Amino acid sequence: MRKYYIDNIRWITVVLVVLYHVFYMYNAEGILGGVGQITKLSIQPYDVFQYLVYPWFMPVLFVVAGISSKLYLDKHTNKEFVKSRTTKLLVPSTIGLFVFWFIQGYISMHLADGAEELAALGVPKFVIYLIMVASGSGVLWFVHLLWLYSIILVLVRKIEKDKLLTLCSKTPLWLIVLFLFPIWGAAQIMNTPIVSVYRFAFYFVFFMLGYYVFSSGEVMDKLKKQAVLIIIIGVVICVTFAVLNFVIRGGANYADKPVNRELLYAACAYFGSLAMLSGMARFGDVGNAFTKWMSSHSFGLYVFHYLGISTVALIFAKNALLPAPLCYLLSLLAGFVFGYGLYAIISRIPFFRWAVLGISKKKVRKNEE
Repeated sequence: MRKYYIDNIRWITVVLVVLYHVFYMYNAEGILGGVGQITKLSIQPYDVFQYLVYPWFMPVLFVVAGISSKLYLDKHTNKEFVKSRTTKLLVPSTIGLFVFWFIQGYISMHLADGAEELAALGVPKFVIYLIMVASGSGVLWFVHLLWLYSIILVLVRKIEKDKLLTLCSKTPLWLIVLFLFPIWGAAQIMNTPIVSVYRFAFYFVFFMLGYYVFSSGEVMDKLKKQAVLIIIIGVVICVTFAVLNFVIRGGANYADKPVNRELLYAACAYFGSLAMLSGMARFGDVGNAFTKWMSSHSFGLYVFHYLGISTVALIFAKNALLPAPLCYLLSLLAGFVFGYGLYAIISRIPFFRWAVLGISKKKVRKNEE
Protein backbone atom coordinates (compact mmCIF):
# COMPACT_ATOMS: atom_id res chain seq x y z
CA MET A 1 0.00 0.00 0.00
CA ARG A 2 1.22 3.49 -0.83
CA LYS A 3 2.21 5.56 2.19
CA TYR A 4 0.35 8.75 1.38
CA TYR A 5 1.62 10.49 4.49
CA ILE A 6 5.13 10.44 2.99
CA ASP A 7 3.88 12.22 -0.12
CA ASN A 8 1.90 14.68 1.98
CA ILE A 9 4.86 15.49 4.23
CA ARG A 10 6.92 16.23 1.15
CA TRP A 11 4.56 18.67 -0.55
CA ILE A 12 3.43 20.37 2.65
CA THR A 13 7.04 20.92 3.69
CA VAL A 14 7.91 22.33 0.26
CA VAL A 15 5.04 24.81 0.61
CA LEU A 16 6.52 25.84 3.97
CA VAL A 17 9.88 26.29 2.25
CA VAL A 18 8.26 28.71 -0.23
CA LEU A 19 6.72 30.73 2.61
CA TYR A 20 10.02 30.69 4.47
CA HIS A 21 11.96 32.04 1.51
CA VAL A 22 9.58 34.98 1.13
CA PHE A 23 10.22 36.03 4.74
CA TYR A 24 13.92 35.21 4.41
CA MET A 25 14.25 37.39 1.30
CA TYR A 26 13.14 40.47 3.25
CA ASN A 27 14.27 39.53 6.77
CA ALA A 28 15.20 42.24 9.25
CA GLU A 29 17.67 40.11 11.22
CA GLY A 30 20.59 40.75 8.89
CA ILE A 31 20.71 37.15 7.63
CA LEU A 32 22.49 37.44 4.30
CA GLY A 33 21.21 36.12 1.00
CA GLY A 34 18.28 38.33 0.07
CA VAL A 35 17.35 41.98 -0.30
CA GLY A 36 16.98 42.51 3.41
CA GLN A 37 14.44 44.65 5.23
CA ILE A 38 12.13 46.68 2.99
CA THR A 39 9.72 47.87 5.69
CA LYS A 40 10.20 50.72 8.15
CA LEU A 41 9.25 48.55 11.12
CA SER A 42 11.69 48.46 14.02
CA ILE A 43 10.80 44.78 14.43
CA GLN A 44 9.13 42.54 11.88
CA PRO A 45 7.17 40.19 14.16
CA TYR A 46 6.28 37.83 11.31
CA ASP A 47 9.99 37.05 10.88
CA VAL A 48 9.54 34.67 13.79
CA PHE A 49 8.16 32.20 11.21
CA GLN A 50 11.72 31.61 10.04
CA TYR A 51 12.79 30.58 13.53
CA LEU A 52 9.81 28.26 13.94
CA VAL A 53 10.41 26.21 10.78
CA TYR A 54 14.04 26.54 9.67
CA PRO A 55 15.63 24.01 12.05
CA TRP A 56 13.35 21.12 11.08
CA PHE A 57 11.84 21.49 7.62
CA MET A 58 14.94 20.37 5.70
CA PRO A 59 15.80 17.58 8.18
CA VAL A 60 12.32 16.11 7.74
CA LEU A 61 12.80 16.14 3.96
CA PHE A 62 15.98 14.13 4.42
CA VAL A 63 14.11 11.70 6.67
CA VAL A 64 11.45 11.31 3.99
CA ALA A 65 14.17 10.86 1.36
CA GLY A 66 15.64 8.06 3.47
CA ILE A 67 12.27 6.35 3.80
CA SER A 68 11.62 6.73 0.07
CA SER A 69 15.02 5.22 -0.68
CA LYS A 70 14.08 2.17 1.38
CA LEU A 71 10.78 1.79 -0.47
CA TYR A 72 12.56 2.09 -3.83
CA LEU A 73 15.28 -0.39 -2.93
CA ASP A 74 12.66 -2.92 -1.83
CA LYS A 75 11.78 -3.30 -5.52
CA HIS A 76 14.99 -2.33 -7.31
CA THR A 77 18.66 -3.21 -7.31
CA ASN A 78 21.50 -1.02 -6.07
CA LYS A 79 22.51 -0.41 -9.68
CA GLU A 80 19.02 0.77 -10.61
CA PHE A 81 18.94 2.98 -7.53
CA VAL A 82 22.26 4.67 -8.37
CA LYS A 83 21.19 5.18 -11.99
CA SER A 84 17.83 6.62 -10.96
CA ARG A 85 19.31 8.98 -8.37
CA THR A 86 22.07 10.09 -10.72
CA THR A 87 19.54 11.03 -13.40
CA LYS A 88 17.11 12.64 -10.97
CA LEU A 89 19.60 14.41 -8.72
CA LEU A 90 23.13 14.68 -10.09
CA VAL A 91 22.28 15.67 -13.67
CA PRO A 92 20.06 18.68 -12.75
CA SER A 93 22.55 19.89 -10.12
CA THR A 94 25.54 19.77 -12.49
CA ILE A 95 24.58 19.92 -16.17
CA GLY A 96 21.47 21.88 -15.26
CA LEU A 97 23.62 24.66 -13.82
CA PHE A 98 25.17 25.35 -17.22
CA VAL A 99 21.98 25.20 -19.29
CA PHE A 100 19.48 26.87 -16.95
CA TRP A 101 20.44 27.60 -13.36
CA PHE A 102 23.04 30.22 -14.29
CA ILE A 103 19.93 32.41 -14.53
CA GLN A 104 19.50 32.08 -10.78
CA GLY A 105 23.17 32.94 -10.44
CA TYR A 106 22.64 36.08 -12.52
CA ILE A 107 19.78 37.22 -10.31
CA SER A 108 21.60 36.38 -7.07
CA MET A 109 24.70 38.28 -8.18
CA HIS A 110 22.64 41.35 -9.06
CA LEU A 111 20.81 41.18 -5.73
CA ALA A 112 24.20 41.38 -4.02
CA ASP A 113 25.56 43.95 -6.52
CA GLY A 114 28.25 41.46 -7.44
CA ALA A 115 27.73 41.66 -11.21
CA GLU A 116 28.42 45.40 -11.29
CA GLU A 117 31.60 44.98 -9.25
CA LEU A 118 32.93 42.27 -11.55
CA ALA A 119 32.14 44.32 -14.65
CA ALA A 120 33.91 47.33 -13.14
CA LEU A 121 37.00 45.19 -12.56
CA GLY A 122 37.00 44.17 -16.22
CA VAL A 123 36.42 40.48 -15.57
CA PRO A 124 35.83 38.64 -18.89
CA LYS A 125 32.22 37.76 -19.65
CA PHE A 126 32.97 34.03 -19.86
CA VAL A 127 34.45 34.13 -16.37
CA ILE A 128 31.40 36.02 -15.13
CA TYR A 129 29.22 33.31 -16.69
CA LEU A 130 31.15 30.61 -14.81
CA ILE A 131 30.67 32.56 -11.59
CA MET A 132 26.94 32.72 -12.35
CA VAL A 133 26.96 28.95 -12.85
CA ALA A 134 28.66 28.47 -9.49
CA SER A 135 26.22 30.91 -7.86
CA GLY A 136 23.16 29.34 -9.48
CA SER A 137 22.86 26.22 -7.35
CA GLY A 138 20.55 27.97 -4.85
CA VAL A 139 18.12 25.43 -3.43
CA LEU A 140 19.93 22.62 -5.28
CA TRP A 141 22.22 22.14 -2.27
CA PHE A 142 19.58 19.69 -1.02
CA VAL A 143 19.85 17.76 -4.27
CA HIS A 144 23.67 17.69 -4.06
CA LEU A 145 23.65 16.22 -0.57
CA LEU A 146 20.86 13.76 -1.34
CA TRP A 147 22.79 12.29 -4.28
CA LEU A 148 25.92 11.95 -2.14
CA TYR A 149 23.98 10.27 0.67
CA SER A 150 22.38 7.88 -1.81
CA ILE A 151 25.79 6.73 -3.03
CA ILE A 152 27.04 6.29 0.54
CA LEU A 153 23.89 4.32 1.38
CA VAL A 154 24.59 1.84 -1.40
CA LEU A 155 28.11 1.31 -0.05
CA VAL A 156 26.80 0.82 3.49
CA ARG A 157 24.19 -1.68 2.26
CA LYS A 158 26.88 -3.73 0.56
CA ILE A 159 28.83 -3.91 3.81
CA GLU A 160 26.05 -4.60 6.32
CA LYS A 161 23.78 -6.58 3.91
CA ASP A 162 20.54 -5.23 5.44
CA LYS A 163 21.24 -6.70 8.88
CA LEU A 164 20.79 -3.22 10.36
CA LEU A 165 17.26 -3.01 8.97
CA THR A 166 16.18 -6.01 11.02
CA LEU A 167 17.85 -4.63 14.13
CA CYS A 168 16.50 -1.10 13.69
CA SER A 169 12.93 -2.33 13.19
CA LYS A 170 12.96 -3.21 16.90
CA THR A 171 14.01 0.29 17.99
CA PRO A 172 12.20 1.22 21.24
CA LEU A 173 10.81 4.69 21.88
CA TRP A 174 13.39 5.51 24.55
CA LEU A 175 16.19 4.91 22.04
CA ILE A 176 14.41 7.03 19.44
CA VAL A 177 14.52 9.90 21.94
CA LEU A 178 18.25 9.36 22.52
CA PHE A 179 18.98 9.70 18.81
CA LEU A 180 18.98 13.42 19.59
CA PHE A 181 22.54 13.16 20.87
CA PRO A 182 24.22 11.73 17.76
CA ILE A 183 22.33 14.38 15.79
CA TRP A 184 23.73 17.06 18.09
CA GLY A 185 27.20 15.57 17.72
CA ALA A 186 26.89 15.50 13.93
CA ALA A 187 25.93 19.19 14.01
CA GLN A 188 29.44 20.02 15.22
CA ILE A 189 31.38 18.51 12.31
CA MET A 190 31.65 18.67 8.51
CA ASN A 191 30.00 22.07 8.14
CA THR A 192 31.20 24.25 5.26
CA PRO A 193 32.47 27.62 6.54
CA ILE A 194 30.87 30.00 4.00
CA VAL A 195 27.85 28.24 2.51
CA SER A 196 26.32 27.19 5.81
CA VAL A 197 23.58 24.98 4.33
CA TYR A 198 26.09 22.25 3.45
CA ARG A 199 26.05 20.38 6.75
CA PHE A 200 27.24 16.99 5.55
CA ALA A 201 27.16 15.05 8.82
CA PHE A 202 24.06 16.69 10.32
CA TYR A 203 21.68 15.95 7.44
CA PHE A 204 23.27 12.56 6.80
CA VAL A 205 22.09 11.32 10.20
CA PHE A 206 18.50 12.29 9.35
CA PHE A 207 18.73 10.53 5.99
CA MET A 208 20.08 7.33 7.51
CA LEU A 209 17.51 7.38 10.32
CA GLY A 210 14.85 7.66 7.65
CA TYR A 211 16.20 4.65 5.80
CA TYR A 212 17.03 2.34 8.72
CA VAL A 213 14.60 3.37 11.48
CA PHE A 214 11.58 5.32 10.30
CA SER A 215 11.00 3.18 7.20
CA SER A 216 9.98 0.39 9.59
CA GLY A 217 6.26 -0.20 10.00
CA GLU A 218 6.83 -1.37 13.57
CA VAL A 219 8.63 1.83 14.52
CA MET A 220 6.04 4.03 12.84
CA ASP A 221 3.23 2.21 14.67
CA LYS A 222 4.92 3.16 17.94
CA LEU A 223 5.25 6.78 16.86
CA LYS A 224 1.65 6.97 15.66
CA LYS A 225 0.37 5.83 19.05
CA GLN A 226 2.31 8.67 20.71
CA ALA A 227 1.74 11.22 17.93
CA VAL A 228 -0.17 13.76 20.02
CA LEU A 229 2.49 13.77 22.75
CA ILE A 230 5.29 14.02 20.17
CA ILE A 231 3.55 16.92 18.43
CA ILE A 232 3.19 18.77 21.73
CA ILE A 233 6.86 18.20 22.56
CA GLY A 234 7.93 19.31 19.09
CA VAL A 235 5.82 22.47 19.21
CA VAL A 236 7.07 23.40 22.69
CA ILE A 237 10.72 22.95 21.69
CA CYS A 238 10.33 24.89 18.43
CA VAL A 239 8.50 27.75 20.16
CA THR A 240 11.20 27.82 22.83
CA PHE A 241 13.89 28.01 20.14
CA ALA A 242 12.04 30.85 18.39
CA VAL A 243 11.47 32.84 21.58
CA LEU A 244 15.09 32.45 22.69
CA ASN A 245 16.67 33.46 19.39
CA PHE A 246 14.14 35.88 17.93
CA VAL A 247 12.95 37.61 21.09
CA ILE A 248 15.55 37.21 23.85
CA ARG A 249 18.64 37.23 21.64
CA GLY A 250 17.13 39.88 19.38
CA GLY A 251 17.18 38.04 16.06
CA ALA A 252 20.21 35.76 16.33
CA ASN A 253 21.34 34.13 13.10
CA TYR A 254 19.59 30.75 13.20
CA ALA A 255 21.34 29.53 10.03
CA ASP A 256 24.93 29.61 11.24
CA LYS A 257 27.13 29.02 14.25
CA PRO A 258 26.90 29.22 17.18
CA VAL A 259 23.08 28.88 17.06
CA ASN A 260 22.91 25.91 14.68
CA ARG A 261 25.48 24.00 16.76
CA GLU A 262 23.49 24.21 19.99
CA LEU A 263 21.59 21.36 21.63
CA LEU A 264 18.33 23.32 21.44
CA TYR A 265 18.72 23.68 17.67
CA ALA A 266 19.32 19.94 17.31
CA ALA A 267 16.28 19.23 19.52
CA CYS A 268 14.13 21.56 17.44
CA ALA A 269 15.34 19.90 14.23
CA TYR A 270 14.80 16.38 15.53
CA PHE A 271 11.58 16.65 17.50
CA GLY A 272 10.10 19.01 14.92
CA SER A 273 10.78 16.32 12.33
CA LEU A 274 9.33 13.62 14.59
CA ALA A 275 6.22 15.73 15.17
CA MET A 276 5.67 16.10 11.43
CA LEU A 277 6.43 12.44 10.76
CA SER A 278 4.27 10.94 13.51
CA GLY A 279 1.44 13.46 13.08
CA MET A 280 1.12 12.91 9.35
CA ALA A 281 1.42 9.14 9.75
CA ARG A 282 -1.50 9.17 12.16
CA PHE A 283 -3.70 11.96 10.79
CA GLY A 284 -2.47 12.62 7.25
CA ASP A 285 -2.21 9.23 5.60
CA VAL A 286 -4.84 10.06 3.00
CA GLY A 287 -4.76 10.61 -0.73
CA ASN A 288 -7.11 12.39 -3.12
CA ALA A 289 -6.85 14.18 -6.45
CA PHE A 290 -5.53 17.37 -4.83
CA THR A 291 -2.87 15.74 -2.65
CA LYS A 292 -1.71 13.53 -5.53
CA TRP A 293 -1.34 16.57 -7.81
CA MET A 294 0.55 18.50 -5.15
CA SER A 295 2.82 15.54 -4.53
CA SER A 296 3.60 14.99 -8.20
CA HIS A 297 4.51 18.68 -8.61
CA SER A 298 6.41 19.18 -5.34
CA PHE A 299 9.86 18.74 -6.91
CA GLY A 300 9.09 21.38 -9.53
CA LEU A 301 7.84 23.77 -6.87
CA TYR A 302 10.96 23.19 -4.81
CA VAL A 303 13.54 23.76 -7.53
CA PHE A 304 11.84 26.70 -9.29
CA HIS A 305 10.12 28.69 -6.52
CA TYR A 306 13.17 30.66 -5.42
CA LEU A 307 13.77 31.89 -8.95
CA GLY A 308 10.34 33.53 -8.85
CA ILE A 309 10.82 35.04 -5.40
CA SER A 310 14.28 36.42 -6.17
CA THR A 311 13.18 37.81 -9.55
CA VAL A 312 10.43 39.86 -7.91
CA ALA A 313 12.87 40.97 -5.23
CA LEU A 314 15.39 42.15 -7.82
CA ILE A 315 12.94 44.01 -10.05
CA PHE A 316 10.46 45.47 -7.58
CA ALA A 317 11.77 45.33 -4.03
CA LYS A 318 15.42 46.23 -4.54
CA ASN A 319 14.42 49.27 -6.60
CA ALA A 320 11.54 50.17 -4.24
CA LEU A 321 9.05 50.22 -7.12
CA LEU A 322 6.23 48.78 -5.00
CA PRO A 323 5.17 49.10 -1.35
CA ALA A 324 6.56 46.42 0.95
CA PRO A 325 3.25 44.53 1.42
CA LEU A 326 2.85 44.19 -2.36
CA CYS A 327 6.44 42.97 -2.68
CA TYR A 328 5.73 40.25 -0.12
CA LEU A 329 2.50 39.24 -1.83
CA LEU A 330 3.94 39.32 -5.33
CA SER A 331 6.97 37.31 -4.21
CA LEU A 332 4.72 34.65 -2.71
CA LEU A 333 2.63 34.44 -5.89
CA ALA A 334 5.74 34.35 -8.06
CA GLY A 335 7.11 31.47 -6.00
CA PHE A 336 4.12 29.31 -6.87
CA VAL A 337 3.69 30.59 -10.44
CA PHE A 338 7.35 30.01 -11.31
CA GLY A 339 7.36 26.74 -9.41
CA TYR A 340 4.41 25.17 -11.15
CA GLY A 341 4.65 27.10 -14.41
CA LEU A 342 8.30 26.41 -15.19
CA TYR A 343 7.86 22.80 -14.20
CA ALA A 344 4.95 22.44 -16.63
CA ILE A 345 6.95 24.05 -19.44
CA ILE A 346 10.40 22.53 -18.96
CA SER A 347 9.08 19.04 -18.26
CA ARG A 348 7.72 19.06 -21.83
CA ILE A 349 10.89 20.22 -23.59
CA PRO A 350 13.27 17.48 -24.79
CA PHE A 351 16.80 17.64 -23.32
CA PHE A 352 15.86 20.40 -20.87
CA ARG A 353 13.51 18.10 -18.97
CA TRP A 354 16.47 15.75 -18.52
CA ALA A 355 19.14 18.40 -17.85
CA VAL A 356 17.06 20.57 -15.51
CA LEU A 357 14.58 18.15 -13.93
CA GLY A 358 16.21 14.76 -14.36
CA ILE A 359 13.22 13.35 -16.27
CA SER A 360 14.41 10.44 -18.35
CA LYS A 361 12.94 9.36 -21.69
CA LYS A 362 11.74 6.17 -20.05
CA LYS A 363 9.67 8.12 -17.55
CA VAL A 364 8.26 10.35 -20.30
CA ARG A 365 7.11 7.31 -22.26
CA LYS A 366 5.54 5.81 -19.15
CA ASN A 367 3.61 9.04 -18.46
CA GLU A 368 2.43 9.18 -22.07
CA GLU A 369 1.11 5.64 -21.80
